[in-house]
Amino acid sequence: MEMDKLTVEAKTENLEEVLGFVDRHLETMDCSPKVSVQIDVAVEELFVNIAHYAYSPGIGSATIGVEILKDPAAIAITFTDRGKPFDPLAKEDPDITLSAEERQIGGLGIYMVKKSMDEVVYEYKDGQNILRIKKNLDIL
Repeated sequence: MEMDKLTVEAKTENLEEVLGFVDRHLETMDCSPKVSVQIDVAVEELFVNIAHYAYSPGIGSATIGVEILKDPAAIAITFTDRGKPFDPLAKEDPDITLSAEERQIGGLGIYMVKKSMDEVVYEYKDGQNILRIKKNLDIL
């Protein structure tokens, strides 16, 4: 299947539209509710990060691409923006053994994304941040 794309202004008000777009694809896959929630949490985290930081203080657009993969069944979601170059994978994982008060601020969301997805890849190419997440689906 080729990639289906949605382009929206990168602002938190568009999160519901982005989640709806991804969920429509998930519904065609019969994936487990647990996997569906993991994907939604990752999509929310990544889109909100783009909305808050990519173009700050201005506003730009973000493109979300969804690919349904077969053999093994998986979904790949790509986030593309022309905001400030930022590799969220370069940041060291937070020390989750520390209490919330002791931990440095930030990084927990991307850590959750890395832990819950099967693949997370970032590249900066042609003036764009491109972050791709992939989740293998345990089909019911």
